Amino acid sequence: MFPSRWKLAAFALIIVIGGLIAAPNLVSPDRLTKWPGWLPRQQVSLGLDLRGGSHLVLEMDLGALAREQLSAIREDARTALREARISGPTPAIVGDSVIVRLTDPARAADAERVLRALQADAAPVAGGSPPTLLISRGVDGSIALRPGSAWLEARQGTALEQSLEVVRRRIDAIGVAEPTVQQLGQDRILVQLPGVQDPGAIRQLLGSTAKLTFHQVHAASARATARLPAGYAWFPGTSPGESYAIEREPMLQGDRLTQASAGFDQQTQQPIVQFRFDSYGAKRFADITRAHVGEPFAIVLDGKVISAPVIREPITGGAGQISGNFSTAEASSLSAMLRAGALPVPLKVMEERTVGADLGADAIRMGATTGVAGLLLVLAFMTVLYGRWGLVANLALLVNVALTLAGLTLLGATLTLPGIAGIVLGIGLAVDANVLINERIREETRKGKSALAAFDAGFKRAYATIVDSNVTTLIATVLLFWFGSGPVRGFAVTMGLGIVISMFTAVSVVRAIMATWLRYRKPKYFPVESLLPMRLWTTAPAYPFMRARFVGLGTSLVLSVLSIGLFVQPGLNYGVDFSGGVLIEARTPERADLGELRESFSRLDLGEVALQEFGDSSTVLVRAERQPGDEEAQLAVAERVKADFLKVMPGTTFERVEVVGPKISGELTDAGMLAVLFASLAMFVYIWVRFEWHFAVGAIATLALDITKTVGFFALTGIEFNLTAIAALLTLIGYSVNDKVVVYDRMRENIRLHRDMPLREIIDRSINETLARSLYTSATAFLAMLPMAVWGGAAVSSFAVPMVFGIVVAASSSVFIAAPIMLMLGDWRARQQDPGRESFTEAYEKLP
Repeated sequence: MFPSRWKLAAFALIIVIGGLIAAPNLVSPDRLTKWPGWLPRQQVSLGLDLRGGSHLVLEMDLGALAREQLSAIREDARTALREARISGPTPAIVGDSVIVRLTDPARAADAERVLRALQADAAPVAGGSPPTLLISRGVDGSIALRPGSAWLEARQGTALEQSLEVVRRRIDAIGVAEPTVQQLGQDRILVQLPGVQDPGAIRQLLGSTAKLTFHQVHAASARATARLPAGYAWFPGTSPGESYAIEREPMLQGDRLTQASAGFDQQTQQPIVQFRFDSYGAKRFADITRAHVGEPFAIVLDGKVISAPVIREPITGGAGQISGNFSTAEASSLSAMLRAGALPVPLKVMEERTVGADLGADAIRMGATTGVAGLLLVLAFMTVLYGRWGLVANLALLVNVALTLAGLTLLGATLTLPGIAGIVLGIGLAVDANVLINERIREETRKGKSALAAFDAGFKRAYATIVDSNVTTLIATVLLFWFGSGPVRGFAVTMGLGIVISMFTAVSVVRAIMATWLRYRKPKYFPVESLLPMRLWTTAPAYPFMRARFVGLGTSLVLSVLSIGLFVQPGLNYGVDFSGGVLIEARTPERADLGELRESFSRLDLGEVALQEFGDSSTVLVRAERQPGDEEAQLAVAERVKADFLKVMPGTTFERVEVVGPKISGELTDAGMLAVLFASLAMFVYIWVRFEWHFAVGAIATLALDITKTVGFFALTGIEFNLTAIAALLTLIGYSVNDKVVVYDRMRENIRLHRDMPLREIIDRSINETLARSLYTSATAFLAMLPMAVWGGAAVSSFAVPMVFGIVVAASSSVFIAAPIMLMLGDWRARQQDPGRESFTEAYEKLP
């Protein structure tokens, strides 16, 4: 009953340590340097949406990887057959296979044995089995070599690991502080660069494979129509129409470089790239130049000849230079890429987002201001509602916020703007447990129980409801983290962490404080007094809610049907997350002329380009629809729109740029739909397991009506429907079921206590007994989110505004929709069990 001193000491120690870990997040980095050395100094990392920077998602070009592997197999086969003195034409690539033809078909068995030896060079895959190179013989004596799936998977995994390392080295070479480079799935790389505002340069740096090779040039380069011998091919030059006939197999690879730097030619003063080989490369370079004095020597970068100088004399020092009409920036970028090494496969930009530093600072101020305002509203509400025990709940709430910040710091999590919204919403949900406990203690006290008995019964009977309501919210949070990405995952982390910690602060800590007060004060009754001059209800109300069940259900159905109609026409205002395309937030030096901008953009032939002025008159949001083509087409549109904007409004700065290609937008759409579907199914299963099937059906039917109304709200208001909106829907799914659990738990309790009472009377009684706590818990969540919904701005409007609407809808649906559905299902179940028996509703109608 009463906590031991050791437990109290442990609670105090956890709170003190958590407070010390969280404290650095409340001061600036400058002040943090003056702290004593024994105090923690680690701060929560801020996401790009809070500090500004560039975010890119790169995807390996698996088609290019497969083609490169086929080329490697072809060259290996040609070399192996040549060494075995088995003649024939150069192997050809046909589809997904390499076809080998022999001059003497009688040697097909020997050739097959030689080619099977190529498998010995393959690296093993997981499980220890070697990658398979499928070899088959055709009826015409040809031999086909086709890499099996294990072969390709092994090379894909190796290529991804190498690409990650090369990308890290390239970013380190340009000196970006605290970059994030990590693997996404099996073929993607996430790159986040704080403070970098020019994604074009980063795209150039990371998108080029920088594969440098040195080739022998054939004399036919002077005659573009000449027939080339085996092993040679035409390679394009840097100028239009320029091409060179060079040997496919390089004489030397760029992986032997140890140094590369930008410089200037002493004679022409043009930018060049100077390089130096390792010992093996220097020797090989000297041998090549010695053997080919007086001949052109092609330097090839990513399949393009950037220089083909004539070797004047042997180069024995292991150093050289590349000149190719570079700009200074291009020479610096190329030298950085060469130092970092070549990418094993081209990387395509699938998604690109940029946030300006000023916008990030504004987001931090907005999040902090609205978060503190929401916290103060909840603190004031709890104090007025429960007096001294409201102050205890407020203390627990402040501890919850501190421990949440401490948890984020220890986990190394990144705090994003949606993450701040998660903390703010968590403030409202964290005090739910205190409302349930205080209201239950009030109820037990009204029954005449002693202080100790009311305290014990209040915690015991509220605990199951607290667990059920928190689990439903956690289910939605876990699914949001699973299916979400980027900042939305940050919301899931902060939200989930706050809910878990609230089980300690709102239950364990508050219980310990209350029990300690009881031990020393020994009151006869447990007073939970309000500061209001009069309470809303001095006894449990007795409103006949079920008499209005048809009005409630009918109204809800009409609103849901209208919402579906709004979803069809005019439809949702999909953001670039789901529709793809380009979104640019620009800040102009003076008031923007939208008419002139529209006229200028219309000449770009980009289809619909929407312009919206918001905030002050110098902030403009530009949205261009998705263009035909792949991700490269969308990136090109962003550059064209920015260039045109600067032409019309010189001095414009771009605070936010988002480019989402068709592949990413399709994946995000699928993930959003699956998240909502799985969350609903998970709620159905959990309610069925914890209660009964008709409780689960009632909850899901009500949930469907709540979600359709929220979607209709999006369509009606035109609020952008993006990933943050999906976060709002999933949170509302958890919150809506959370609200139903409070009523369901009391229904279950009353059914056990009053077995002969008609179901309709039990439902009315349960709603009335839980009415106060249902309203109060909804009020705390509503008050926490209200400042963010009003003053949060466009960055969080897709989350905060629908959440405020959804909280009101969920609170009303628990009474007027979920309960009537429960009554109908109960009547149907009673008729199925005893067809001749009158229903609960009919029996209740006969009561005087």
